[in-house]
Amino acid sequence: MNYILRDENAVFYECGFSCDNAVFLALGSEAFFITDARYTTEAKQYIHSATVLEGDRRDLLKTARLLIRKSGIQALAYNPSEWSVDAYTRLSDTLRIAFQKKPHFSQQKRMIKRESELEILKKAALFGKDAFHRFGEFLKHDGLGIDEKMAHFEAEAMFKYHGQLGLSFSPIVAFDANAAKPHARPTSKVLEKGTLVLLDAGVTYERYCSDRTRTAFFDEGFHFEKKQHFGDAFTQKVYDTVLYAQEAALKAVKIGVKAKDIDKAARNIIDKAGFGSYFIHSTGHGVGLDIHELPVIGARSETIIEENMVFTIEPGIYLPNQFGVRIEDTIIVRNSGAELMG
Repeated sequence: MNYILRDENAVFYECGFSCDNAVFLALGSEAFFITDARYTTEAKQYIHSATVLEGDRRDLLKTARLLIRKSGIQALAYNPSEWSVDAYTRLSDTLRIAFQKKPHFSQQKRMIKRESELEILKKAALFGKDAFHRFGEFLKHDGLGIDEKMAHFEAEAMFKYHGQLGLSFSPIVAFDANAAKPHARPTSKVLEKGTLVLLDAGVTYERYCSDRTRTAFFDEGFHFEKKQHFGDAFTQKVYDTVLYAQEAALKAVKIGVKAKDIDKAARNIIDKAGFGSYFIHSTGHGVGLDIHELPVIGARSETIIEENMVFTIEPGIYLPNQFGVRIEDTIIVRNSGAELMG
């Protein structure tokens, strides 16, 4: 297949290097990495599977068009989500070839992870797990009285390992009612004894992501382990329901099942407990170079689960103006089922 890529992670997957101004072209047996003078030296150092070409910094597509015309190809695949109307028009105008829309075809290629990728992902997960522990210790000893904004600031620093790692996404640190928002922004809510704390965070290691969520009860023995004891029976019931839902989904992970069946396993537990309308997202998503990849572990996903897929299992219950609970782990699909990372 002849194809063109612009997404940084998609390009990196093809040739081991990418930057914020590059085009990757696969034309027959040849591949080309087109960038500008700021990146060509480094590109040539890291790329051995494509020819590095220097183009006009303001119009790399001019070089791409010349290569496409010279190649004599009849069709070119592209992911429409990578292209603005303007960029697509500049690429395709006057080129007499068929442009084939292939949504997310790079993520489809990346859905089954190579063993080398799995090793990197495992290391990323371990870094993430360690950061959860260190942040938990910080909250236990020094967190009383700080607000979400300061907690978020401290979490970012700890998960970056003081600049040694990147972040998969900006951490979500939410207390009590703010935790009922799945993608909560930090507020001035202060951490007090008896506060529910939700932390969703991850790191990037060698460009690959980790992703993890824990919900915990803040007291003198505070920690982010899954075994939690809350101060009232209702919160405990909600927490235990989410935990049981995650356990059911993890048990449902098997080669050959459909992704929607894993989602159903979690959703059934939450439905039976009476909280079905408060589980407002899918049970999981793929993780790799992107924090959200394929497969989608959702109610309508017909994807067949295969060995070496990597995805999250993260059921949640979100009660507006009260609190929210989410428990998330990233897993590898093995012959024996789900293997937890970190």
